[in-house]
Amino acid sequence: MPHHATVLITAPPAALLRGLRQRRPDLAVAPLDAGLPEAVPPGLTWCFVDWLLPDRSGLEMVRTLREARATRDSHITMVLESAEPDDKRRALRAGADDYLVGPLNAERLLERLASYEAKPASASAARGRLTHGGLVLDPAAHQVRYQGRLLTLRPNELRLLAHFLEHPDQVFSRGALIERIGKDDEVSDERTVDVWVGRLRRALVAQGAPDPLRTVRSAGYVLDSLPETN
Repeated sequence: MPHHATVLITAPPAALLRGLRQRRPDLAVAPLDAGLPEAVPPGLTWCFVDWLLPDRSGLEMVRTLREARATRDSHITMVLESAEPDDKRRALRAGADDYLVGPLNAERLLERLASYEAKPASASAARGRLTHGGLVLDPAAHQVRYQGRLLTLRPNELRLLAHFLEHPDQVFSRGALIERIGKDDEVSDERTVDVWVGRLRRALVAQGAPDPLRTVRSAGYVLDSLPETN
């Protein structure tokens, strides 16, 4: 069976690898403890990184994955040792897309994969493109362009931007954003949204696009419509 997604796991027990390969033979499953891959097969790549590793911290590994060509656009989940809010924020700031509290086994990993695979980038995936000035988001292709140039956004950033583009001039609280982008079963600290928004803003500006979001003190965030031009 051809592989359509790759799963990379730090220091995985043999039983975990065996269970994944038996239950999901369509996945290309590989350990990350032997170093970063120079390339991965085409398709989605999911990385699961332990909080503590034998030779480095999991936070350092996440940052390394984000910098490596083969894995910088992958979806990274950090496997925490506890549910401490500060650990969750540190994981996201390092570059993880989300987190779960360990220990990790085949059943829990596959449940998390199923939740990822079931969620499109936006509920607008069946509709046309979303635009805001020179910014264009194509939900079906999971792509964002600014003035025709392709931008690189990670999954959470893409979902967040799509949501704001679909609902301009509406202020959304942190709790509402967690619910609207389908993370209410994964995120317990609403301040996580500040990390998502900060990363989205930095990613856009770093690639030459404007920051379209406005912070509304004590209320949340909003994307203001652009004035119409004659």
